[in-house]
Amino acid sequence: MAGESRSADKTTNALPDTNERDRFSPARRLSPAGFLPDLKIHPVEDERSNDSRLAYSEPSATSKQWRLNFSTRSALNSIAQAARLELDRGVAFLLMPVFIGAGIVWYFSLTEEPGFLQPTACVLALGLAVIAARGRPRLKLALIAALLCAFGVLAAKFETWRVETLMVGSGISTHVTGRVVALDHMASGRVRLTLDVTGTARPRLYYQPERVRLSARRISSEIGAGSLVSGYARLLPPTGPVRPGGYDYSFQSYFDGIGGSGFFMTDPKPVATAHMPITAQMSAAIENARNAIAARIRRSIGGPEGEIAAALIVGVRAGIPEEINEAMRRTGIYHIISISGLHMALVAGTIMLLLRGAFALFPDFVSRYPVKKYAAFAALATTGAYLIISGMVVAAERSFIMLAVMLVAILFDRAALTVRNLSISALIVMLWSPHEVAGPSFQMSFAATAALVGGYATWADYRAGKTGEGRHAGRPLLFAAPRWMLVVLAGTCATTLIAGSATTLYAAWHFQRVSPLSLIANLAVMPVVSVVVMPFAVLSAIAMPFGADGPFLYVMGKGLSAMIAIAAWLSKHSPIDTIGLVSPQSVLLATIALVIVTMATTRLRWAMLPFAAAALLTVFWVRTPDLLVSENGKLLAMPIGGGELSVNRPRPNGFTLDNWRRAFNAETVIKPEAAHLLGVRLDVGVAASLLPGTSFLCANDFNGLCVARHPSGAIVAWAANAKDAKPACAYASIIVIEDATAQDPCRDKLVMVITARQLARFGSAAVYFDRFAADERPTIRYAVETRYRPWHEHRQFSREARGLAPYRRTHTKQQKKD
Repeated sequence: MAGESRSADKTTNALPDTNERDRFSPARRLSPAGFLPDLKIHPVEDERSNDSRLAYSEPSATSKQWRLNFSTRSALNSIAQAARLELDRGVAFLLMPVFIGAGIVWYFSLTEEPGFLQPTACVLALGLAVIAARGRPRLKLALIAALLCAFGVLAAKFETWRVETLMVGSGISTHVTGRVVALDHMASGRVRLTLDVTGTARPRLYYQPERVRLSARRISSEIGAGSLVSGYARLLPPTGPVRPGGYDYSFQSYFDGIGGSGFFMTDPKPVATAHMPITAQMSAAIENARNAIAARIRRSIGGPEGEIAAALIVGVRAGIPEEINEAMRRTGIYHIISISGLHMALVAGTIMLLLRGAFALFPDFVSRYPVKKYAAFAALATTGAYLIISGMVVAAERSFIMLAVMLVAILFDRAALTVRNLSISALIVMLWSPHEVAGPSFQMSFAATAALVGGYATWADYRAGKTGEGRHAGRPLLFAAPRWMLVVLAGTCATTLIAGSATTLYAAWHFQRVSPLSLIANLAVMPVVSVVVMPFAVLSAIAMPFGADGPFLYVMGKGLSAMIAIAAWLSKHSPIDTIGLVSPQSVLLATIALVIVTMATTRLRWAMLPFAAAALLTVFWVRTPDLLVSENGKLLAMPIGGGELSVNRPRPNGFTLDNWRRAFNAETVIKPEAAHLLGVRLDVGVAASLLPGTSFLCANDFNGLCVARHPSGAIVAWAANAKDAKPACAYASIIVIEDATAQDPCRDKLVMVITARQLARFGSAAVYFDRFAADERPTIRYAVETRYRPWHEHRQFSREARGLAPYRRTHTKQQKKD
């Protein structure tokens, strides 16, 4: 029999003893050791018998090296296979905005303005190279990446040329006539007007800015958007960064088209209105409608809640009290005030929920027609109207583009929340407004959105591979409700953690502050905003044309009261939120890590770990200045240890000082002391006897000479003019003179002298002392490069930059009467 013959032959063909379960298990991968050479096998004689046995010798050095090479080659092959899989899944398209954005950032970081020839030639040459490299895919990908970077440079250059904002070069008083473009009532009671300038007089400005922003104590009730007004005003040029490496306000003003700012010295008066173009009439009508809606909201709700409601519905937020703004900044919920992706998503979600709920009442209609597309189209139209009525600020425009791409994807039966849609949105924003890439709003917005979309994709993949998803189906509502609430709470926590983690480093880099209680504040506030405030804001907007918005605004106001109370309480108990300067290298590394983890779908995601670790390790790899000087030469600030910051003015500029305090991570500001009150005279002996870390000591009621000593031992002096500065040449390491006409009064080359003329030309200054030799010449870094970019060219025309004294105008009786 077959069985007998098989057993009879078991001495030669018997199978080895194995577990039956192993026969059905997957085949094991062969070990590389099975292919190794030099594995010598030879018989070994046993002294006790004549049998031969097989013995294995130790692998040779060549074998060990071959094993290492094989392991390395296998790892590289695995990485190459994953990269090919990523390319097959379309990662090349997802990286397009990354390379274009890199080119844009590189353009704005240049020290001098390039012409059109260089980027255009690069784009053409790289385009031809891409065509020529058709048969070499790796080279072609590298050339495409370079081409996208060059295209980003060209796009940014084109926008800079297209804007070409004329800016006021120096502070001047003139009679301004202009048409009101926007009008904001501020919390201080003043009114801020944005004017399209139609003319100037007494003196007439040769380089007249096209648009200015002026504040007034009060205005006539007849003045509104589209009105032509006239008044005597003080025009000031846009300011530069308050410190080197800080936010450049002249950069933003240039691309916003604002050529100057200031204030009316007399109340502006309406004048006869001339004919306006149709586009100007439409803009004025929208602006007047916004102001009318804001006034209606304020009357209905009242108080700061009414101001916040007006900000959320029509984007008018100038009237929010500063203490509430600061409370929301400290608690990390200030993003709620600015109309952005959160508000657009809540408005669109509310419309889609209402419409789909209404469609559900008609099952026959739902079964025949794509009601989801109808709801998406209605949400798209509603958010477009919301964008228009909110003033079309940049953040709202960017958020609308992102949401519009997702809603259009629904209309074409595509997934809405995908990294591809995010990349399309980023491409549109970058090409429409390239300068936004360099700003904190764009960076934080897309970082948060990318992290949330990536997190959502990961969760969706996890849910798709999870079995037994229907085990909760059919449960009574009483049992399902607690689970649903836990899911919502977990989703809110995850959303806050992901978005907060993605944006924290950018916020710290731009603003030098991090909200320690941000997670708690957002968890407490977001349910109120998502369930009460924004849905009832949408309902009030729908009911407002019928005069039935009162109840909805009432509920919205109660939700805002709860939000304000939570923010105020948490702000009161929040620790210090300043962290000091953050290195740009850390932000760059974190951005690379975020791009990898968001766009990769294979094991290449783990490549983000070294970049993330390096970003965390290099956060504070930046040297803090030893002294900061304002661009007008009036204010100095110097850290003296123990979290204290010494200044030379008894009443310093609050905005500048707050920025510097955050940069220095200082808790206390030490104001100067008057020398005559201490019974001392600022001479060589007194200055030399100052201990390291001594705050400013001033003579002549703070208007003559001020002296302080840095903890390194270097002596800092400030003087109103060269005459007052002359005695400090004997002992000071650096002297700042608030006089544009002053020359260097010191013959000692080791004494660094900064005059108001240098500051007017190159902006605020950061001074670094030698930590080991206080008598060495300090290093100075200015905020503005010597070769001006277009948004800095106006600096060279100021009187101070030309070494002239401030203009003193003699008013005639007629001018005083006007």
